[in-house]
Amino acid sequence: MVELKEFVLEGDEAILRKEWEYIRDLPENENGFTNTSHGLSYEEFLGTYIPRRKQFLTGEGLEEGMVKQEDYLLWLDGEIIGLYRIRAELNEFLKTVTGGHIGYGIKKEYRGKGYGIQGLKLALAVLKEKTADSEAYLFVHKDNPASLKVMQKNGAYIHSETDENYCTRIKL
Repeated sequence: MVELKEFVLEGDEAILRKEWEYIRDLPENENGFTNTSHGLSYEEFLGTYIPRRKQFLTGEGLEEGMVKQEDYLLWLDGEIIGLYRIRAELNEFLKTVTGGHIGYGIKKEYRGKGYGIQGLKLALAVLKEKTADSEAYLFVHKDNPASLKVMQKNGAYIHSETDENYCTRIKL
């Protein structure tokens, strides 16, 4: 069964270790989904990554241009197979250049099996409860047709484009 669960920031050691392994192994930049924590140690995860996630969750101490963000993990039978970043409120950059309400990535070995579609559907349901916007804004690299298809399977249409990205919208 596929489930979208909030990123655990403290408590259950077994879950924290699974989260760390996922983040550690997630590529640094793949199709526009960035992970500046690729390869970090468990100590760095606890000492740096988790406090940073808490900053994004509360919005306190963020650099100019950054917005609050909640991270959710896509679980399948006890394994993490994807990460979804949800931003309920966007600034102009996230609305018009890149970013949007939801960013996501699926582990390579689970791609092409419908998990991205299921995960995005679940993330859209979370976003709908948290945003005042009537549409979700998402961006996808033009050279990533699989992710565009995931969005379109969830009702997306191409609203505009930049040199690198399609900007899609999904009615909430």
